[in-house]
Amino acid sequence: MLFTSYAFVGFLALTLTAYYLVPGRWQWPLLLAASYGFYWAASPWYLLFILVTTASAYGVSLKLADLSGEQRAYLAAHKDLTREEKRAYRAGIKKRKWAWLLACLFLNIGILSVSKYTNFVIRSFNALTGRGLGPVDMIVPMGISFYTFQTVGYVIDVYRDRQPVQRDFFKLALFVSFFPQLVQGPISRYGQLSQTLFTPHKFAEKAFSFGLMRILWGYFKKVVLADRLLPAVTALTGDGTYAGAYVLAAMLLYAFELYCDFTGGIDIAIGVGEAMGIRMPENFDLPYFSKNITEYWKRWHITMGTWFTDYIFYPVSVCRPMLRLSKWSREHLGQAVGKRVTVYLASFIVWLTTGIWHGAAWNFVVWGLANWAVIMVSQELAPLYERFHRRFALRGKAPYEAFQVVRTVLLVSAIRMFDCYRDVPLTFAMLKSLFTRFDPRVFTDGSLLGLGLDGADWLVLTLGLAVVLAVSLYKLKRGGIREALYEKPPAVFYGAMGALLVCTVVFGAYGAGYDVTRFIYDRF
Repeated sequence: MLFTSYAFVGFLALTLTAYYLVPGRWQWPLLLAASYGFYWAASPWYLLFILVTTASAYGVSLKLADLSGEQRAYLAAHKDLTREEKRAYRAGIKKRKWAWLLACLFLNIGILSVSKYTNFVIRSFNALTGRGLGPVDMIVPMGISFYTFQTVGYVIDVYRDRQPVQRDFFKLALFVSFFPQLVQGPISRYGQLSQTLFTPHKFAEKAFSFGLMRILWGYFKKVVLADRLLPAVTALTGDGTYAGAYVLAAMLLYAFELYCDFTGGIDIAIGVGEAMGIRMPENFDLPYFSKNITEYWKRWHITMGTWFTDYIFYPVSVCRPMLRLSKWSREHLGQAVGKRVTVYLASFIVWLTTGIWHGAAWNFVVWGLANWAVIMVSQELAPLYERFHRRFALRGKAPYEAFQVVRTVLLVSAIRMFDCYRDVPLTFAMLKSLFTRFDPRVFTDGSLLGLGLDGADWLVLTLGLAVVLAVSLYKLKRGGIREALYEKPPAVFYGAMGALLVCTVVFGAYGAGYDVTRFIYDRF
């Protein structure tokens, strides 16, 4: 049941109506039923996977919480223990908790890995050995990466005693399966989402209207812009025919397509939650206004970035092998180099994992490592940047800041080409052609009209992207545009909603010649 399907629109309308008709105490059970119905509509088999994840997280988190309670009770009852005895007891409890956590991680990350990466391993094995092992017919449940990471994060927080355990199985099941965020996020933390997910909500006109407007904005970006751009991006990145300046066109068009597609889906998800009074974390903060790639990754897919930071980077950085490596590096390589080794290695692991998470192909592995390399080089060059800025005093000046933004967009767009071309060698060849076969006449001789888009399509895209840019600039300078519109007379706010609906219906890329596609991040 795609977000862009008529079935989902009908499902959402019925769910919202029922949500405000039932008594408050029945709202969250209704959402659980709706979420499981949503997932069942995709495939009944998917329910088995999400139930295993939920049940394992529920059982292990209870055990972890009980062990923590057992430790507190024992130490409270045995205050005469020596420091060494207390330390030994805590170590024993920690060892038992660690064993339970590992079992949960092994099961859930194992399910994710087997279902998503088995055929990738087979293809890689065949390429290395020359053998011809056939692919395995695997079930890859919708959104498995997102709900697995969200659930694993909850269990780790319980293990760390940072999150009270949820002893109601069905409430935990709703946290894992909440349908708006099931497909492509955001990746919520239990402590955040639970504050409003299980709370009864009375109908509030402002919250409902804000949610509905955000849903419409998401649909506008998805079906008017992203899906209209798809044929051109597909043509440009097909078989390597379009090289040189066409690669620059592909970079820019895919940057717009991915942004409108991914943020559009997140707008729909968060908008659905807002309409119900449920708060989900923001996933984007105007990433294309970033001045460097590090800032970009703090603004793009925020919940994924913070998840990898909290649950991979920090634990890896302070694990015993890494601490031993840090000590050895400082002793043998000097403080200046030694202190960087573990940070860069932990970052390498994070970006390698991030690439693998994005897709079961070497393209995504190289994509992740390319981001890592650029960030590491940028950090090493930071002293030179500081000397440059002290010498020329360009910070804060609009032309230079515009240059930084354009530079960052072009850099991340170039790296992102690994998403598009069929393999790594072709991607490198196409990026090389930017410098060896560049012909700027591509942008003026009408060549881009032969990519599945006509003049009317380019006009709609130009106007639509101008609207997206204007809204983004307004947010950058003044804040949310919905708040500003709501302060106007009701006719202005609801007139804007009506205009957004009409534009989406009239100019949406569907019907003859188009096929509204699933969201790009659905496959992750």
